[in-house]
Amino acid sequence: MTAPDQAPEDQPEQEPTASDLLGAALGSAARRAGLDPAAEASTGHVVWHAMGGWRGILESVLPGLVFIVVYTLTIDPESGDGDLWLSLGLSVGIAAVFTVVRLIARQPITAAVGGLVAAGVAAAFAAFTGEASNNFIPGFVTNALYGSAFLISALVGWSLIGLAVGFLMGEGTAWRRDKRKRRAFFWLAIAWAGLFAARLLVQLPLYFADNVTALGTLKLIMGLPLFAPLVAVTWLAVRALYPRAAE
Repeated sequence: MTAPDQAPEDQPEQEPTASDLLGAALGSAARRAGLDPAAEASTGHVVWHAMGGWRGILESVLPGLVFIVVYTLTIDPESGDGDLWLSLGLSVGIAAVFTVVRLIARQPITAAVGGLVAAGVAAAFAAFTGEASNNFIPGFVTNALYGSAFLISALVGWSLIGLAVGFLMGEGTAWRRDKRKRRAFFWLAIAWAGLFAARLLVQLPLYFADNVTALGTLKLIMGLPLFAPLVAVTWLAVRALYPRAAE
């Protein structure tokens, strides 16, 4: 006896593809950072939110700034080395204070915990080797991974920017059939890959030269000051591609 035809609503749902899952993950992260093209927000507000406001900026900049300032001020003229343990202790301590303050205020602690973990891992590299310059190794690895991911995604035609925006705008991977969107997302991914590559090209020579002061200073300069304008460019480009959503 033949089984009755299955009703459309009873048919099994299609399994999400890898691009769907990746787009959802990237889109969710972008939305939490305030980068939702469908939201009504000015470019300035979006960039400020992406940086986390004053608290986010301090959590991102202050630990590294304290490390490089203390290390530079305590450099021994004879050995040429600064007080590594004091620099690391104050840097990690400040990151821990930010985390505790957020816990006490019952605020989201993701950014603060991320900063604390980053400071702790970087300090571990420097402490175990006794070399202050090794404090920057985790940053090099992060830039290399992010830069490679953006570059590869652009070259294979699956821009990470496009995947995130496709999820946020509810069109999935349909943007790949639009030449204008595909071209824009390609160049946006290349721009982000270029940012991470530039950091490595400028900072790695200073690392191998063991110039800790210059390395730490340029790391700060090439951090938020370059991140913020690229966020603004990305936001404006995406809004131009989706004018109805912007309205």
